[in-house]
Amino acid sequence: MRIVRFQDATGAVHYGTPIDEGHALRLTGDLYAGLSETGDRIAVSKWLAPIVPVNIFGIGLNYRAHAQETGAEIPEHPILFMKPTTAVTDPGAPIVLPASCTHGPEVDFEAELTVVIGRTAKDVSEAQALDHVLGYTCSNDVSARRWQKHGGARQWVRGKSFDGFCPLGPVLVTAEEIPDPQALDVRCLLNGETMQTGHTSDMIFSVARLIAHLSRDTTLLPGTLILTGTPPGVGFARTPPVFLSDGDVVRIEIEHIGVLENPVRNASA
Repeated sequence: MRIVRFQDATGAVHYGTPIDEGHALRLTGDLYAGLSETGDRIAVSKWLAPIVPVNIFGIGLNYRAHAQETGAEIPEHPILFMKPTTAVTDPGAPIVLPASCTHGPEVDFEAELTVVIGRTAKDVSEAQALDHVLGYTCSNDVSARRWQKHGGARQWVRGKSFDGFCPLGPVLVTAEEIPDPQALDVRCLLNGETMQTGHTSDMIFSVARLIAHLSRDTTLLPGTLILTGTPPGVGFARTPPVFLSDGDVVRIEIEHIGVLENPVRNASA
């Protein structure tokens, strides 16, 4: 199933299945216990991120080619950071360049496959891990590189935590439609120019391995997001570097899921 979350003309929020750019069929029920069709065709006033997450885990350097482009060693264990839930922003909503980025351009793009946990996972095996997945969506792990590298005492969280630094959506594709999350093309385009291209088979740690690792002695609640890393082509690794600026449009494409697109705006705009 392909699930969206949206507002109607009255401001009421619904889950639905998308029909076209402006309409959806309303779903009723609970996202985690089960949704059912109503047959109601609703005009969409605003598309929303498909998930209201309870926690957001991010994984760094999880594509071999991305590690190589940065000159980093292949990690022995997943590199983990977290983003606050306040970083989530809707498809089509602006990525706001923080006013605190005062030393010049530094905000970067990172196309990522995001896993949505659908049932509580703790101490699950790699073999059982995918049984706990509700589905998958697109995300952009927006990163302020100077803040990431120098503004957080060698912790990445600060540079990845500004408001709007986790665009998400537009669709949640349930797990049965993507039986193998390691078989997906991932791309990022900036103003129509391809920046990142990759394939989830290049992940150092598979989705199943990440879930097993993160759930060790740790409860992953329904609604937990796992951003699984980004393929090569990020802005800071380019010569010369490419950073986001006011007026840009970032487009994330993931095979079998869809397209997540967001404009970029200055904080003062």
